[in-house]
Amino acid sequence: MEAKPGPESEQQDEDDNKETKEGSFPLLRELTEEERQQILHSSEFQSFFDCSIRVMERALAEDSDIFFDYSGRDLEDKEGDLAGGSSLSFSRLFYDEHWSKHRVITCLDWSPQYPELLVASYNNNEDAPHEPDGVALVWNIKFKKNTPEYIFHCQSPVVSVGFARFHPNLVVGGTYSGQIVLWDNRSHRRTPVQRTPLSAAAHTHPVYCVNVVGTQNANNLITVSTDGRMCSWSLDMLSQPQETMELVYNKSKPVAVTGMAFPTGDVNNYVVGSEEGTVYTASRHGSKAGICEMFEGHQGPVTGISCHGAVGTMDFSHLFITSSFDWTVKLWSTKHNKPLYSFEDNADYVYDVMWSPVHPALFAAVDGMGRLDLWNLNNDTEVPTASVTIEGASALNRVRWSSGGKEVAVGDSEGQVWIYDTGELSVAHSDDWARFTRTLMEIRANRADGEEEGPMELAS
Repeated sequence: MEAKPGPESEQQDEDDNKETKEGSFPLLRELTEEERQQILHSSEFQSFFDCSIRVMERALAEDSDIFFDYSGRDLEDKEGDLAGGSSLSFSRLFYDEHWSKHRVITCLDWSPQYPELLVASYNNNEDAPHEPDGVALVWNIKFKKNTPEYIFHCQSPVVSVGFARFHPNLVVGGTYSGQIVLWDNRSHRRTPVQRTPLSAAAHTHPVYCVNVVGTQNANNLITVSTDGRMCSWSLDMLSQPQETMELVYNKSKPVAVTGMAFPTGDVNNYVVGSEEGTVYTASRHGSKAGICEMFEGHQGPVTGISCHGAVGTMDFSHLFITSSFDWTVKLWSTKHNKPLYSFEDNADYVYDVMWSPVHPALFAAVDGMGRLDLWNLNNDTEVPTASVTIEGASALNRVRWSSGGKEVAVGDSEGQVWIYDTGELSVAHSDDWARFTRTLMEIRANRADGEEEGPMELAS
């Protein structure tokens, strides 16, 4: 038995017919203020809006693949190879009026998964006490837009930062308070999704070293603070470290660590620089766990340390370089406790140094006069092969090669990140490995001659 349509349904039909006759969709009811706010604050809307404005921003700037997704879903389709010129040439300047102003660049790191992404960490802005003390901005060299890809912040100045290797969506920060923070670009929060406790079980001093080591299936976050405490963490759980170790030389002298580097492919052995200028080799595990050998040569705090990373026909993984407040860069081998060579072309603090990831004889260094130097030791060991001085003479604090070795990023004391294309300077040729072997032999021969002459001069 069919129900007869009532007066309400007849009225509804009349309204629908009226709207259809007018040739448009049925009129939409206006949302109440409460409903509007509910939608605007929903996680679904915020996620949609966050993604949409990023795409719109890229679209307004250029015509590349603006729909690329950096949270890991488009990893197989990654691009980012950039053509370089034939010399060291300025490419980009990254600076955000709100987040970079009156802040010093404290650390830089390129993404291992996406070669076009660079993260920079910043200390506090003393002129803005109500702003977060710590900031990390992810910049993108692929698109012409001049705003950060992601903005992260926390309550303590960020003094070290890195993309979490094997986890394309995670960024790790070490802070001045000693807390380790973890940001996730899949979250629409700018604040950390995880953080370590500020307790005696973890770090209570500034953490200038954060490093993810291992393999895809077995990796750890290694952190070291300036009191010599080393912690190993699982990125899944930052509530407590899996292992801790006090870095002490000769069982009595705590090492005030300023930098740490692992040789390529090594997860156990590493080198550290210290505030007193001494360099040490160390191990995480085994019978000699802790500080092993001491390397003396610098007359001031070690500011940067980098292990040889270019993989080729010969193994140079025993080599590392350091920079210091003593105006020098020094070349070392883990097989000798004195420097193999001292590069003394700077007239100010040398703040950072890094080996090229692709060329066996090439490294970059930056100093307090705003100078970026590229040294190709196969060409010359007395003067840099290429140099550029940043306008305005801000101190350059940090330098990092991109993973492909075609770009070098430098950060300064004014919160600016400068990108330079290295062009032909960073291209490794097949004979560069053999040439570098000969260069090292000459350096060692000159060092041996110098050591022989020293005592004779003293005697005379």
